[in-house]
Amino acid sequence: MSNLKAKNYDIISLILVASLITIGLINIYSVSHSDLNSIEKFFSKQVMFVLFSFAICLSLLLLDINFYFKYASIIYISLLVLLILLLFFGKEINGAKSWFNLMGISLQPSEIMKPVTALAIAKYLSNIHSDIKNLKIQFYSFIIILAPVVLILLQPDPGTALIFLSFYLVLHIVGLPSIYLNIFMFVSICFISTIIVGMKIMLIIISIIFSFIFLYMIYKKTKKNKLVYITVIAVFNVLISTFIFENIFEQRHRDRINVVLGLEKDLVGIGYNTNQSKLAFNSGGVFGQGFMKGTQTKGDFIPEQHSDYIFATIGEEWGFFGSLIVISLFIILLLRMAERTAKQTNLFYKIFSYSAITILFIHFAINTTMVIGLFPTVGIPLPFISYGGSSLLSFMILFTGYLKIDSQKKTKW
Repeated sequence: MSNLKAKNYDIISLILVASLITIGLINIYSVSHSDLNSIEKFFSKQVMFVLFSFAICLSLLLLDINFYFKYASIIYISLLVLLILLLFFGKEINGAKSWFNLMGISLQPSEIMKPVTALAIAKYLSNIHSDIKNLKIQFYSFIIILAPVVLILLQPDPGTALIFLSFYLVLHIVGLPSIYLNIFMFVSICFISTIIVGMKIMLIIISIIFSFIFLYMIYKKTKKNKLVYITVIAVFNVLISTFIFENIFEQRHRDRINVVLGLEKDLVGIGYNTNQSKLAFNSGGVFGQGFMKGTQTKGDFIPEQHSDYIFATIGEEWGFFGSLIVISLFIILLLRMAERTAKQTNLFYKIFSYSAITILFIHFAINTTMVIGLFPTVGIPLPFISYGGSSLLSFMILFTGYLKIDSQKKTKW
């Protein structure tokens, strides 16, 4: 057990997180205040979730930090087993088997898997024999990240699985060769382009582009091996992108992507949430309509406004300035965490903290762009603000890990 001394902890970051949680509670109350049942269902439960999360995190702070390094592998494997069991015994909600229902309390293991995967990858890469530039180390690192991703996709929950891409950024920060980043960008561009123009047209475009490059290389008498490899990868990527989009993604996922890309316009169906969210932001103006006075909020026009779309409530009732304050709090928090993490010399500490930062950032970026229609609706909560016990506990564990790690050094900011 370790001692809790307030002077050792990043109090400013703790205040920032407490502020975000308070903002979340205020807006959850606003969404649910018109209905006594909703207050009981959402606001009261969220208060309990907050208290429970604080109790769990306080317990985690009391444990010696070596405990996490020692038992990281066991905790990781245990959560993988839970994800497997979820496929057989999980409760299906909105088409996904993502929850265990225990005595009326729902638990989403995939949320807890985020900090646990951060713990596992931090332990593996901080091993004295681990070098991220080694292909074998890279392979096992990808396995640690992809194992939960595959199990989460089988639920299916592509939104949560998407968050695990944040670990790729962490690997890049600690020395993963840039070729992987180039491949990721190339694959992403091919995937989106294939959805927009279609497989046949995309293959024709690739053929034309690489034919011109091939002729130029003949003229210059340069080696063509790399061009052949890139062409094969591009064609394979187009084919696999089409297969994934048409066979792996469900119709609701395809519709949401098509709406965001402008391929479809559906203001009353799959695009209803986003359209109503935009109306909420527009009605909020500069200073907002005021606490509990939002017309979209009071009318309950936006589904999931207490969770994934809670930022729309902030935009409507607190306006541009209220939204700017929330965004500023997140940016300050993330920059502060990143600045202090950069001073760490212990690789295990550094990798876990960077994992926490990137997960929080990806959640924040996707959620805020989702509610204004720049990203498909994928069920990603806004950290510390959205309703939900499992997600809040996950964010708090990540932040508690950072706090614990940060307290181990004496540098101040």
